[in-house]
Amino acid sequence: MNLEKNGTGERDVEGIKPRRWDKRWSLYLVTKLALSIVLMLFAPPLVNAQNDTEPIVLEGKCLVVCDSNPSSDGAVTSSLGISVRSGSAKVAFSAIRSTNHEPSDMSNRTNTIYFDQVLVNVGTHFDLASSTFVAPRKGIYSFSFHVVKVYNRQTIQVSLMQNNYPVISAFAGDQDVTREAASNGVLLHMERADKVHLRLERGNLMGGWQYSTFSGFLVFPL
Repeated sequence: MNLEKNGTGERDVEGIKPRRWDKRWSLYLVTKLALSIVLMLFAPPLVNAQNDTEPIVLEGKCLVVCDSNPSSDGAVTSSLGISVRSGSAKVAFSAIRSTNHEPSDMSNRTNTIYFDQVLVNVGTHFDLASSTFVAPRKGIYSFSFHVVKVYNRQTIQVSLMQNNYPVISAFAGDQDVTREAASNGVLLHMERADKVHLRLERGNLMGGWQYSTFSGFLVFPL
């Protein structure tokens, strides 16, 4: 083994020069470290779009829903599958019949059951004049009704209509009861612009239907 002293007093082993911490190597390490820090601070976060992600409400202004299969219900959807809907997505209504006056529009042609007072109409999607609810977006909705008949010795059948198709019905036909109600409730899958109203399928509501109610609300959007 040949050991020789070099000019700095250090020894070379087998002709191999010892490693030296020069200025160029230090500058390279400092530059690399600085670039790594910059990338960590300013790189965009990774977003994993997946189904069944709970909605996140941001300061009551925006509702963000991550969905790998976003639906076209009017929401703004990015290429990452993030659907952004308005924070004012709450929908609910409740209408009543406050008098026994029978409106002139109540006829054998339509048999629509009309209401004359709105107690709740969040989102204004219930039209009082036609007594019809119009879905503002695709989702699951809950509906219930309570239609009172005034006279005994008659039977009534009331149906909840979705796009003019009867979905559920209720009956009131106790011959010994003066005031009796046909009541029912249901959850419905509705598309945007679907319509729901009540229709008298059987019997009559002579004398009016005071104290009757019709209510509904959006359970959750799809």
